[in-house]
Amino acid sequence: MPKAFRILPPSPEKDSETSRAVRENPFIGPDPTPAEVILMELRFDMEYEEAYRELYEIVKPKYKLFTAGPVACFPEVLAIMSVQMFSHRSAEAKEVHVDTLNRLKAFLEADNGEIILFPSSGTGFMEAAVRNTVPRGGKVLVTTIGAFGDRFADVVNANGREAVILRKEPGYAIKPEELDDALRKNPDVHAVTITYNETSTGVLNPLPELAKVVHEHDKLLFVDAVSAMGGADIRFDKWGLDLIFASSQKAFGVPPGLAVAAVSERVFEIAEKMPERGWYFDLPLYKKFNEKKKGTPSTPPLPQMFGLNVILRVVEKMGGKEKWLGMYRERSEMIREGVKEMGLGVLAEPGYESPTITAVVVPEGMKGVDVYNAMRERGFELAKGYGSVAEKTFRIGNMGYMTFEDIEEMLANLREVIEELKH
Repeated sequence: MPKAFRILPPSPEKDSETSRAVRENPFIGPDPTPAEVILMELRFDMEYEEAYRELYEIVKPKYKLFTAGPVACFPEVLAIMSVQMFSHRSAEAKEVHVDTLNRLKAFLEADNGEIILFPSSGTGFMEAAVRNTVPRGGKVLVTTIGAFGDRFADVVNANGREAVILRKEPGYAIKPEELDDALRKNPDVHAVTITYNETSTGVLNPLPELAKVVHEHDKLLFVDAVSAMGGADIRFDKWGLDLIFASSQKAFGVPPGLAVAAVSERVFEIAEKMPERGWYFDLPLYKKFNEKKKGTPSTPPLPQMFGLNVILRVVEKMGGKEKWLGMYRERSEMIREGVKEMGLGVLAEPGYESPTITAVVVPEGMKGVDVYNAMRERGFELAKGYGSVAEKTFRIGNMGYMTFEDIEEMLANLREVIEELKH
């Protein structure tokens, strides 16, 4: 193996010459980030280290992240993703693939569902849901409470199907009676889409209640859980979902590049008979590869799969799903209480607040982007407002790797920024 690509295992001797040289690297400060701690623990034997240093100067961590995603990754994720690559058809890759599917099945409570991994962003599953189950020209009832509900409508229309829209103003959730009324008025739709957690507005839709309505009308149910999965409860079997999907870069705290979904048997039965469903997002093809090849049809992002597998193990060692989700609830409540104490508003209507991201309404005469820029100058990367509420809001994500002390520090700085911008 060329020297430049050889990665040595962690050194057992912390004071060895190599470890000491890494710790004394001028690119690592006195208060190293989790990523830099990993560099200190893993001895990379690089022939062209200067190439690494040149790029590191651009991408090195500069901010504490409270973004909408990608988010700060857990140290365990960064560490496992640094291992050298091997064939995605190897015995080791197959073992990790199957184990990851089983862990996701348990986490999503999807004993009756098939777990599918796509080498894409979560949006890939929007297209897959439509092309695999809805005939060309068919209608889909798209519920939208923000920018990402609108995206699902765009995907439906772009694939030669017709999106029928049920829209709520930003900050408000879809209510069961509203969905029931829309389905009574549109009995010819093939499926319903629901954004479980709208990232642009910080609103959590009442998915269990909405799913019940969809069942009463016997329609397929597709759920965008990109910023919900890993941060909000999901019970695939109990709620009777047909397809629920997410991405690796949100509440799981893994880099982007891997999309995950739980899919019902009904979806596969329909898809098998659907013409022109494509190849890259052909759901029955992925199911066959799960069963026969223990892998995916095309090369998957193995590092992201390793990272996701590690996070699911962390959940288990932390004490299980409820404790993990409790951590997210506590983080989001701490942020909402903090901004309200500053006199700021929360866009989400009471009782429907997201456990993973908060859209904050700025005072009259202030712009959300000004708050974002001022916080960035202080070393905190929040998220700008998005979509139709971009100007009057900024967003605070609480996904991925952070501590409660980080949240306290962020809120203290935000309080000072708001006071400065008022004057």
